[in-house]
Order: sequence, then structure tokens, then C-alpha cells
Amino acid sequence: MKEEGLPFNFESLLEASVELHGHLCPGQVLGVKMSLLGLREIGITDPRGRDRKSLIVFVEMDRCATDAVQSVTGCSLGRRTMKFMDFGKMAATFLNLRTGRAIRVIAKEEARQKAKEFFPEIESKYTAQLEAYKIMSEEDLFDVMDVQVTIPPEDMPGRPAQRIRCDSCGEYVQDMREVYREGKVLCRPCSYPGYYEPSGKDIF
Repeated sequence: MKEEGLPFNFESLLEASVELHGHLCPGQVLGVKMSLLGLREIGITDPRGRDRKSLIVFVEMDRCATDAVQSVTGCSLGRRTMKFMDFGKMAATFLNLRTGRAIRVIAKEEARQKAKEFFPEIESKYTAQLEAYKIMSEEDLFDVMDVQVTIPPEDMPGRPAQRIRCDSCGEYVQDMREVYREGKVLCRPCSYPGYYEPSGKDIF
């Protein structure tokens, strides 16, 4: 079944997503369907071609579905067209920069239970979800919100807005992520605890 307005069908998009992610899982199916819904609603028909500079996606989970969203949309952290919001929610927002239209798509929790109704003969809940998600309607799988998104200039794709040296560690900070404290310019790890602690010994 070909998705209206999009150049690929669901099956081929799912195959491409699995190739990127490494295996087929319910999250891949959700991510592909979530992306098709979001792109359609904001009027993006060629996310990897003529519309590639008009699309930004915010993902709220670092789970399987995020790889599917990247595969379908072509958005990525490296291109600054995918923004990771660490909310722990199975949701994503699709923004058309050209029109300003934005749609947030949220996976329904009740869809996990409803999936079993489609394949009661399948004992594995995981397998039932995988197969059911392929045929369940968008209304069964998702809630959709019309939202507004404002992106500051320093978060837009393109060359770094600036590079500035941290007064504490000497490393450089891009895109206005520095912190000003007590007359000093600091990177965020030097300003407050980061995700790592220096061991005191450098390899190089």
C-alpha cells in the first residue's frame, strides 16, 4: 500500500528502517507509521529531496522508534535537523520550517493492549504487537496534537553561530552553549556536573 503523497510505500520504508536499526521490532513499525503521519500532516512529501531543508523533527525518546524516524525523514543529529528531547515519551514533533506548521504525534499506551485483540492466537505479546501495529489504524495507534514550535537561531542547521573557549578547561564550545558565571566563560561540564568525571590522566 503506497502512502498518499509520499514516494515510498510502508513496506519499503520499514525494510530501510530495519537495515539502519539492525532488527525488526514494534518500535520500528511505530516509528515508520509515526513519521508518515507527521510528514503528511505538515505537508512534507519529499523529506530526503526537495523538502530536506524544510524539515526538523523533535524526538522524545532514545529508543527503537527514533531510528525509524531518522530512516524515514532523513533527519539526523549531525545535520541538526533532528532534536533529541530527553522526555522518555514515545512521541515526536514534525516541523515544516517553510510554513511553520508543526504536529506532535504520540503513541497511545492502550495500543499495546489492543494489539493482542488483532492476533489472539499469537502467544507472544511482543510478536502480537509487531504484527498488529502493521495493520492498526493511525487512530488506534496515535494521538495527534497541533503545536507551535519556535527554534532559536543557534539551534538551526548551518555553520556554528560561534565558537568560544572555556576559561576553565580550555575546550571550545559551539552554538552558544557556554555559561557565564562570576565573570568567566565556562562550558557546561565545568559549570555544573557533566556526564563524566576526569580521571586526572590524559591518554594523549
